[in-house]
Amino acid sequence: MSERVALVTGGSRGIGEAICRRLAADGFTVLVASRSQEKVDAVASSIREAGHTAHGLALDLTDISTFKDIVKQIVEDFGGIHVLVNNAGVTADNLMMRISESAYDDVMQTNLKGTFFLSQAAIRPMMRQKWGRQINISSVVGLMGNVGQANYAASKAGLHGLTKSMAKELGGRNITVNAIAPGYIETDMTQNLNPDVKAAFLKQVPLGRMGQAQEIAHAVSFLASDAAGYITGQVLTVDGGLYM
Repeated sequence: MSERVALVTGGSRGIGEAICRRLAADGFTVLVASRSQEKVDAVASSIREAGHTAHGLALDLTDISTFKDIVKQIVEDFGGIHVLVNNAGVTADNLMMRISESAYDDVMQTNLKGTFFLSQAAIRPMMRQKWGRQINISSVVGLMGNVGQANYAASKAGLHGLTKSMAKELGGRNITVNAIAPGYIETDMTQNLNPDVKAAFLKQVPLGRMGQAQEIAHAVSFLASDAAGYITGQVLTVDGGLYM
């Protein structure tokens, strides 16, 4: 794995950071990507201090015109791009009748459109390598819906369709495309939840607890490996049994 390169969007915090750390421990050269150069550099530096290989990369998923050049530079600098983890995502929650056009567009731009075109840019080097893994971090909300998240749920459901379509198009080139749909995961965002709201969430989860970011990272690690070479077009729920 030492010669393989993994690009992880939204890698500066939470689930994305956990994925970066796990893939680096697996032996990948990890490109930690997010809008803030300062934040990705801090994560990459911490990974290097642990004895692994990582670099920070400023990447804005709303700036689609830059994607081809960014991927080209990655290939020139690191020899290829083997794994793309589309983890970056945003929310703009509200009841559907109150969601503005701008709130809808902001969520779709990052969660679906940006992911679509970054994935498209990464296809060519993966095809030349005849090996690739694209892993889209979705949400169980994209499978079951959620009150106050119609725009977010639509973006994640679209990501599932994208995953399956890409898997069918790219399978002949030894490129697998899968999605992971996390449930309620303990992050800095969920730590601020009202205790009563959190308790209500947990009542819906058969395992009775929130998941950890590392548990999503473990799933990514497997899907990014050679061991998962016969798995493609799947949406893997990592949710403690929330959605069955």
